[in-house]
This record gives sequence, structure tokens and C-alpha cells, in this order.
Amino acid sequence: MLAVINQAIEDFVAFVIRKKNNGYLRFDPSANCSLPQTSTKQPIMMYIHIPFCEELCTYCSFHKIVFDEKLATAYFDALKTEILLYKQQGYNFKAAYFGGGTPTILMPKLLEIVNLIKSNFDIAEISVETNPNHLTQEHLQPLQQMGVNRLSVGVQSFDDSILQTSGRYHKYGNSSQIQEKISQFKDYFPTFNIDMMFNFPTQTEKSLQADLEIIQKLKVNQITYYPLMISSTTKQTIEKTMGKVNNRRGRTLYKMITTALSADYSLATAWCFNLKNTKNATNLVDEYVINYDEYAGIGSGAIGYLGGSVYANTFNISEYIRRINVNEFPIIARRNFTTKEQLLYDFLMKLFGLSLDLSETSKLHKKNAYIWLFPEVAFFMLIGGLKIQAKPLQLKDSYYWVIMMREFFTSVNNFREYCRSVE
Repeated sequence: MLAVINQAIEDFVAFVIRKKNNGYLRFDPSANCSLPQTSTKQPIMMYIHIPFCEELCTYCSFHKIVFDEKLATAYFDALKTEILLYKQQGYNFKAAYFGGGTPTILMPKLLEIVNLIKSNFDIAEISVETNPNHLTQEHLQPLQQMGVNRLSVGVQSFDDSILQTSGRYHKYGNSSQIQEKISQFKDYFPTFNIDMMFNFPTQTEKSLQADLEIIQKLKVNQITYYPLMISSTTKQTIEKTMGKVNNRRGRTLYKMITTALSADYSLATAWCFNLKNTKNATNLVDEYVINYDEYAGIGSGAIGYLGGSVYANTFNISEYIRRINVNEFPIIARRNFTTKEQLLYDFLMKLFGLSLDLSETSKLHKKNAYIWLFPEVAFFMLIGGLKIQAKPLQLKDSYYWVIMMREFFTSVNNFREYCRSVE
């Protein structure tokens, strides 16, 4: 009976957050699409999107296309111009996150971008995503020399059958090859992260356990283990190639992960694990929204959050290049969050990062967060999601935040699909 009640609560949490997120990401086509301004004195980061991949994975709904060198060269040049447009607007940045796509797909141009941001901003942290086939001396040594602090490698699974059905096996290598490359290069950066996924339709508890045993042997200093998240358009493809996704087994799989990793790793977020007693590691994680209250979205399809406004750049790569070449910000959608929406955003993001200081949140928004967030805090204390009387607020059951972030990113994926369909 208890299991039924717990499942009903999880379904309710997922439903509510899905409904709210869909409302947050419903942009007004007639809204002002100028660049939002911020007066914050807190560190700001830039997210730079590289929408090119050598292979398109079946489950992925991020903004990406198959690599075309001529188009990619023009795109990287446009990125440099957009970055300098932010400088002209008076923005300074403390950190940069290169996501994709595959940021390391055109190394000479990527290094130009890294050099540009280090020359123009007070950059202290740089994180770069890559794929296993780019774990080579040629790719990684220049990034190391340029001062990249963190490398995040998309592995997803060490199960060859999952790699095959997800479209990764042919281009990115089999399990043994990936393990060998990780072992060779895992000490190249202060933080070496591997991205893993759970709840693939064909993933059994046995195959997940095998993945966890490999991870325990590799001893990389950071692991991001997130649930499979699908958009409405990728759902059909996934069901055809891998089967139906069953989110109701998510807690069981998540418990397997946290239990297996607890001896050597500690939680950095609800689904990110840092190796204990690691020297020189950074605090950077894939979910950069945890460490930075605001961030600029740079590149085609990038989403930013500045001054209480969320905005998105055009998903049409050629249109992006055209607008940048006339010194025009390529923003196609923007929404100004209400005070309540801003507070709920902080509630989700900060607690996903394990704690929320309501006093600091009150100062940031100049509102009494204790009053504004009382219903949400009370609800999650009631169901056992938050510790009672903890200051700052702390998670008691982190899986509720896994559910909410899963639904948040699923809504973002659906928003991307919407933008592509109307452009």
C-alpha cells in the first residue's frame, strides 16, 4: 500500500511540474525580443552552443545537425561576433560552458573561441563537452594548455547493445574502447566528468549494475547520471528502436545508482556525483544553472536567463549567422518571469543543487521568500522531500528533484521542437 501511495505522489509531482514548466516556456510571439539586462553583482556565466554532431543519437532532442565543415566554420566565426556583442553591452563573465552538439568537432575554431573569451572577460572556469571518439591527444592537449577546467564526456552507457540501438556504437566506439580512452585521459583536467543515463527501455537492472561496476573501476572524479529525457518528437523514434519508456521504475534504478556510488562519491546535485577527497577538482557541473543565478545563451538554439527573463536564440543556423553578421542579437523569443516564477525557478534549481538559503533568496528578489514559497516548502516537507527545520533548506529525498528536473528538461526539449517547427 505504501508503494502505491509513494508512486501516486511521484506521479502528482511530475504532473504539476510538467504543467508549470509548459506555462513558463510559453513565449509571447509579440513580446519584446531585445537582450535582457541585469544589474546583478553576482558572477554570470555564458553558455555557448555548438549544434554539430558526427552522428545523431536516437534519443537526443538537443539542437543539432550533422556536421558540415563549411557551415560550421561560418558558425564559429559568428559566435565570436555574438560574444563581442555582449561585451559591447557591458557584460562580464566568470565562467563559460560549451555544450552541444559536439563542441570539439572543429578544434581550431573552438580554440579561437576559448582564446577570445579569456582575452575579453574575467573567465575563471571553462567546461567543454565532448564525445568518446575525441578522447585523443590531438583534441585534449590543446584544451588542457588553454586552461579548460572541466571536460564532460558523453558515454551514456557501457552496454554495447544500448550503444547500438541509440546510434552511438558505430561512431563513438564500443564499451572496451571507451573504457580504455577514459582510463588514458581521465587525469588531464581538474574535473573529468562522464555523462551516464538510466532508464533506457532496454536497460535491465543487471545491465545498469554492470555499468556501475565499470564506473567504480574507472574512478573518474565526476559522474552525471541523469534519467532518459525525451521530447514529444523523439518519443516515437525511441519507442520504435528501443521500446517504451517506463518512468515508474526510475526510483528503483536511481536507488541502485546512489547506493553503488555512495562509498566513493558524494552528491554534488541530485544526479551528479563527485569523487570524495579529490584534489584540485572544480565545482562545475553539467547543470550550470545550479552555480550561477544568471547565464547568457550564445549560439543558435541557446537559451539564456538574465534579469528575470528567459530568452532563446533562433534555431535556424543560417538565420543565426545572417543576423549576427549585421550585428543583431538573434533572439526570437523572450518571457519576463513574474516574481513568483523567479522564486519557483530558484526553488527548483537551488534545491536540485542540494540546498536553498531562503534568507539569501529573499535578499536577491527583495521579497520574503519564506512567505512566497511557503506552500511549496510545506508540501515537500509533508511528503518527505525536504528536511524539517533545516537551515538552509536541504533535501531529504533527492529523487523528487530528479523527477522535477527531468520534467523541466523535457519541457525545454519540447520548447526546442516548437521553435524549430515555427521558424
